[in-house]
Amino acid sequence: MLKLYHATISPNSRRVWVTLLEKGLDFELIEVELTGEQFKPDFLAINPFHHIPVLVDDGHNVIESLAILDYLEAKYPTPTMLPNNPKDLSIVRMVQFVTANELLPAGSALFPVMLGLPGGDAEKIAKAKEKIAVVLKFFEGLLDERPFFGSDNITLADAVAGTVVPWLPKAGVSLQDYPKLSAWCHGLLARPSWQKTEASKEILEAIKSRMAARMS
Repeated sequence: MLKLYHATISPNSRRVWVTLLEKGLDFELIEVELTGEQFKPDFLAINPFHHIPVLVDDGHNVIESLAILDYLEAKYPTPTMLPNNPKDLSIVRMVQFVTANELLPAGSALFPVMLGLPGGDAEKIAKAKEKIAVVLKFFEGLLDERPFFGSDNITLADAVAGTVVPWLPKAGVSLQDYPKLSAWCHGLLARPSWQKTEASKEILEAIKSRMAARMS
């Protein structure tokens, strides 16, 4: 059986979890406590870079979330989550990589804001919001009359961006100026895979407490 080593709060982990659910695959979910468990020998044996997620499939260890998504699509192609049309495929890939390389690094500055923690570097937060606005405008332009990025059916782009963009309003980033993106978010949040993988209030409160303790 497939095994996914993950942390619920991690968008990198969640994109894989969502994809496994959307593909209807059987898998075992193994929570990794990121308070030190990722540095233990047992975990380092499957990923020497001590990062999550890790997918284990019949003794084959796959690290890096985007590589895991490609592995799942290649080995378990039904239902397909990558379009064949070159233009649509480019849209999916652009959304994936812009999320990973631009949106997530900028959004990390807003994570304390999302949790309601005081303080924070006002200048860094302002710059992060500027970068995020560029990304959101770009994504808005990629959406058309179809409900997903580059497809009538859910794609890997939706799994990647969809585990980041919907929480931005909680960090003070409005989606009001992006009607297509806002509608896309509402559609994803109604899906069982998104609802099942949403971090609980208890998990968020525990993370908030740990972060508050470090900040003090």
